[in-house]
Amino acid sequence: MSHVYFPTTAIVSLLYVMENGASAEIAVVGNEGIVGVSLFIGGGSTTSRAVVQSAGRAYRLNVGAMHAEFERGSPVLHPLLRYTQALITQMAQTAVCNCHHSLDQQLCRWLLLSLDRLQGADLVMTQELISNMLGVRPDGVTEAALKLQRAEIIHYSRGRISVLDRTGLEQRSCECYAVVRKEYDRLLPEITAC
Repeated sequence: MSHVYFPTTAIVSLLYVMENGASAEIAVVGNEGIVGVSLFIGGGSTTSRAVVQSAGRAYRLNVGAMHAEFERGSPVLHPLLRYTQALITQMAQTAVCNCHHSLDQQLCRWLLLSLDRLQGADLVMTQELISNMLGVRPDGVTEAALKLQRAEIIHYSRGRISVLDRTGLEQRSCECYAVVRKEYDRLLPEITAC
């Protein structure tokens, strides 16, 4: 990568892709973060792939300019390091969630993390995209989404998910969403309050 990206209205999924082409999301980045953390912390590259989950706008910055700011210890240094810590928490919690929680709980966590990075209560995504992000079969996502729709928590139609009851979604999610949200709020209060 030659640039780092700062999404403003877009959501970007960081995916790990296996040799056989299977993938799973390891983190989601929105207006609170940056795509390209490995470039400013010295890694130069990463094994994950960034995929735009929800189209929108982002700023980009040449990696040379980013390095220069980082090296001179500019005021941007500490927020970037705090964001990196929050991102690591999200990645670790996602791994735990994928191993220990039901698909229904994972879907709720994923929807909430996506909602936190958008303005409004509507997501435009297909069940195929969601299944790729969660690393599960599409029919599992369909079944979990139908349960949420029957409970009047979401409405799903033609790739558009409208969240009708965010509190209900939070109650059906596992503790993983709350852990990630609390860490982002603690480390980046000036950003997550927006």
